[in-house]
Amino acid sequence: MPITLPAEVPGSFDYPEVPVGSILAGAATRYGDRVAYLHHDRQLTFAEVYRAACRFAHALRAHDVEPGDVVAIHAPNCLAYPVAYYGILLAGATFTPANPLLPPADLAAQLADSGAVAAVTFGKAAQALAAVQDRTKVRLVVEAAELDEFSSGQSETRPDVEIDVYDRLAHLAYTGGTTGRSKGVELPHRNVVVNSLQYACWGSGSVPVLDADGNLTLDQRGSEEEYPGRLGTGIGLNLTPWFHAMGTIGGLNVPMLTGGTTALQDGFDPVRYLADAERLRVTQIGGAPALFAALLNCPDFATRDLSSVRALSSGAAPLPHEMLRALARRFPDATINEGYGLTEVTMGATSGPPFRSGVRKQGTVGVPVFDTEVKIVPAEGGEDPLPAGEQGEVCIRGPQVMRGYHNRPEETAAVLVDGWLHTGDIGVLDKEGYLSIVDRKKDMLLYKGYNVYPRELEELLMAQPGVRAAAVVGRKRMDVGELPVAFVVRSDDSVTEDALLTAINENVLPYKRIRELFFVDEIPVSAAGKVLKRELRARLG
Repeated sequence: MPITLPAEVPGSFDYPEVPVGSILAGAATRYGDRVAYLHHDRQLTFAEVYRAACRFAHALRAHDVEPGDVVAIHAPNCLAYPVAYYGILLAGATFTPANPLLPPADLAAQLADSGAVAAVTFGKAAQALAAVQDRTKVRLVVEAAELDEFSSGQSETRPDVEIDVYDRLAHLAYTGGTTGRSKGVELPHRNVVVNSLQYACWGSGSVPVLDADGNLTLDQRGSEEEYPGRLGTGIGLNLTPWFHAMGTIGGLNVPMLTGGTTALQDGFDPVRYLADAERLRVTQIGGAPALFAALLNCPDFATRDLSSVRALSSGAAPLPHEMLRALARRFPDATINEGYGLTEVTMGATSGPPFRSGVRKQGTVGVPVFDTEVKIVPAEGGEDPLPAGEQGEVCIRGPQVMRGYHNRPEETAAVLVDGWLHTGDIGVLDKEGYLSIVDRKKDMLLYKGYNVYPRELEELLMAQPGVRAAAVVGRKRMDVGELPVAFVVRSDDSVTEDALLTAINENVLPYKRIRELFFVDEIPVSAAGKVLKRELRARLG
């Protein structure tokens, strides 16, 4: 542990060997009738989520979903989502999240790769699923709006299912690939429980314990002076999609452990967000830098009563220094933290110190959380760590590191070496162990916290008639992160900018769309034939 924690908080834990369902069971016992989720005029208490999840688990088993089977949730955030998520895991099945906006071909490929036999879907997303179902193994489809009806009459007690927490997959989560289709990341129950505990305990100054029924709960050891956010009192607005790693761990499991109430919003409207933050007396605000950029640009940000906010957290991309300073002026008594992670480490590996006396270094993503190691190795290869202050590839070791990529042994072997995950990100550690992310080895772009892989867009461009060469880079913009910009060499001068943009953007997710396109005579390359993307970025000014 590179920093000194408050004396009451140990630097390492013995993590209870329980499945993910134990998180919900423990929360239902401890927080009971406290509201867990709010959406419009509807709400669910912790106990209600548990009972509904148990019913759904039994319903899945009644429809021949066996332990170890994969079940997809193909839906946006809604009250049915946590019920389905925990129900899948209580049934001993494996949860695989599917972005409801995935284009049909990508959805079919992901579901086929995962081997999902059942899916929970929602609204318009159901039509997309129906269109590709015959290309998958999905034989059972449940509409989220009909979850209660599907589970009607089932037992509200936990199914008796034996789960090996080290072997049984809890999550089969998909991450964007730099080439080809997304890769499935295999995460056993042990990973999900550990990473959820690492962040829940880190943020609250707690230690994991088992309750009288053998289910997971927290013992808050940190003082109220250092950790003003007390268990069972937090309220937050969640915009992070639960089908992303940050959403599943940070937005579902961590609030379940800490007894936090989560209010859902349909899309992001800064005015409505701030009005709800004031009305609900939210205690924490979290999201990607794009969220904070939008709030800072909203006139209501300066006038709403946000005095209840005790903590702000940001992930997915670095917060610009100017934005950090503006947030610090607006919330002088709140802690502002950044963290770092990726799907291959379940969710996260680092975070700034959350306790009030901790040192939070601007421009860093904090230090490794409990029982996690970070080293920097030469970007060109090798396992020996570089000295503090030198840039190289970020490598992570800890109990949250994935088991491997689903059915991809060669790609697994390429990134996992003696327990160390090679992330592909370029970073630097200072002498105190604070990590800064300075570049991306794989040229990945970040738009509003979403990963955008230039190679995918380049391949699509190259597949278009009349295109000889293409390269995609990011144009930095404070409010959204990076906008995909394409440089194209034509082999047919009749090819137009509008035609290419339409052809590409109609076949990718909205956040991946190319925003600008320039025709050039040639793409600059090095003597080794590698595209010189730094020269293209320089042309953008």
